Amino acid sequence: MTLTRQARPDGGRVSPSPRLDIALGQASDRGRKDINQDFHGACLPAEPQLSTKGTVVALADGISSSAVSHIASQTAVAGFLEDYYCTPDAWSVRKSAQRVLAAINAWLHSQTRQGEYRHDADRGYVCTFSALIIKSATAYLFHVGDARIYRLRGHDLEQLTRDHRLRVSADTSYLARALGVGPHLEIDYLALPLERGDLFILATDGVHEHIDAPRLGSLISEHEEALQAAAEGIIEQALARGSDDNLTVQLLRIDELPAPTVLEHSRQLTELPPAPLLESRAVFDGYTIERELHASSRSHVYLATDNECGERVVLKVPSIDQRQDLASLEHLMLEEWVARRLHSPHVVRAAPARQRRYLYAVNEFIEGQTLHQWMLDNPLPELQRVRDIVGQIAQGLRAFHRLDMLHQDLRPQNIMLDHAGTVKIIDFGSVRVAGIDEIDGGAPQNPVPGTVQYAAPEYFLGLGGSPRSDLFSLGVIAYQMLTGTLPYGTEVAKASTRTAQLRLGYRSALQYRQDLPVWLDEVLKRAVHPDPSKRYAALSEFTFDLCQPGGARLATQRPSLLERNPVAVWQSVALLLSVALLLALSRIAGS
Repeated sequence: MTLTRQARPDGGRVSPSPRLDIALGQASDRGRKDINQDFHGACLPAEPQLSTKGTVVALADGISSSAVSHIASQTAVAGFLEDYYCTPDAWSVRKSAQRVLAAINAWLHSQTRQGEYRHDADRGYVCTFSALIIKSATAYLFHVGDARIYRLRGHDLEQLTRDHRLRVSADTSYLARALGVGPHLEIDYLALPLERGDLFILATDGVHEHIDAPRLGSLISEHEEALQAAAEGIIEQALARGSDDNLTVQLLRIDELPAPTVLEHSRQLTELPPAPLLESRAVFDGYTIERELHASSRSHVYLATDNECGERVVLKVPSIDQRQDLASLEHLMLEEWVARRLHSPHVVRAAPARQRRYLYAVNEFIEGQTLHQWMLDNPLPELQRVRDIVGQIAQGLRAFHRLDMLHQDLRPQNIMLDHAGTVKIIDFGSVRVAGIDEIDGGAPQNPVPGTVQYAAPEYFLGLGGSPRSDLFSLGVIAYQMLTGTLPYGTEVAKASTRTAQLRLGYRSALQYRQDLPVWLDEVLKRAVHPDPSKRYAALSEFTFDLCQPGGARLATQRPSLLERNPVAVWQSVALLLSVALLLALSRIAGS
């Protein structure tokens, strides 16, 4: 049985160069059995899904001991092809596929548990599953069971998966892993770089147990330009060699690879000219420019009025120096791409989409002030107000993290407070998106994104970030709001080795604010720990502990005077030594 979705009827080929271009052939047969318990499918989407999610081929093989496993196979493949493309664009392939497969596995297992075969999984809703996802210049494999995925590169045929089958004897074996067997799924995952001409083969055991690798390669070579004929020939050959099982094979060849770009699906990068620098009162693309808000080497930001609806918006256009830099233009468009996918009252919104004649980004205008200005106006804020602001920032960050995004430039200048007291995160110029990184083909990233005073220590080691990196930045901001300074001063940026980071000395917040609870200092210290593994695991833990003592997790003893005020300690020591010296001198003089 088969399910195929194509962007257009083009004989199994999609997408002209320089985008991804593949050739596809697939065939299935019930063989000598009464029904075909195999199910296979493919989805060849149009843009933008071709770039953001990729092309998918998948097959499933039911087990002969079950009368309902053909339903499991169809559910697995059809459900995967449907639900994978419904996952957020920002999610990585691995996260998207594993989330979908976990849900399918749970559904299949529950159907067995609710049916007459709840005590015999081998007769329930169980099947093998193998999928290949081609996104940009990478192949992603997901596999459980005893079907196989091969790669033919030149004349070398390599098996990329392993069989999850245990053999008790020469004649007896059973599946060790499959979809629907248990409530939890363990699935093999592999990511491989692609080369033009790579050919992938997905085959059930009814095929690969009767055609060895050399014969498989020669059959494909005989039909090099007609993969559908090759797939049908492989089925015929396996039947002729005595296969008594269902037979399914899928062939996918990479004919062209895309040139990696951050926003490969965005026509605007190649079809629209960069917006010019703007003047006050100018009418531009349906907006009236009011004034310039900010200018930097990367961009110019303007306050404008949308002439269609009368709302005030913020326009960001590339600077003169960045107009020929494709990477900079990609990042500018990425900011709006990110804003359109985030839905949180604590993250700036993208303006409504409309037809444009130039390349620029548009977001909502927030009437208020930056957190940086608020901190200048409130040098000694109440603790509860700080907790409120930090909690709102954390809610905004969670919107990023749920979609596999990292902000990477969290700082007071990138946080706005409106007149109602609502906090919003702005400026997505350094945002890292897992799904977009895959399109980018692993291009080198700036090792220290954002502003060094708030960047997590791991960035200075050349390591990638994680949600705990954003948490570090939030911890620094919380500390700065309360104390007016930074927990490590400017030393973090100088610590570019593990050893140097271990020597970083946390400055107790109690040195600057004696009115703060002792346990609160421990909360801040943990949030900004140089080692990511020793920070809070989740933003919710940090904001929870920020509001009350953390029980056994935190020290209950008041820190020593040396920790709270080392200057006072050493001044006292110096005074005692001076007194002792004077007494000693007076005794010598008296004698």
